[in-house]
Amino acid sequence: MDINGCPVEVGTTVRILSLSGQWFDDLPADERDDVQSMIGEVFTVEEIDKYGQPWVRKSWPNEAEGRCHSHSVALEPHEMAVVQNSA
Repeated sequence: MDINGCPVEVGTTVRILSLSGQWFDDLPADERDDVQSMIGEVFTVEEIDKYGQPWVRKSWPNEAEGRCHSHSVALEPHEMAVVQNSA
């Protein structure tokens, strides 16, 4: 469930409202900046783990170096809101 009690499953679109926890505090500064940039953005839930936490992922391409790095993040209910379809 999200912050409003809406169900979240694989394929659900969510907006990240915040990120918290020791894992976030322990990230190196450059990675923390990347992950923090996910706040306010919209993602599709890619997986629900065995603990019921939804996971989302973002990639940052570096075209100059021909490389890409990414982070997957497990979200707590208070960290996300389901984005409703406007259809």
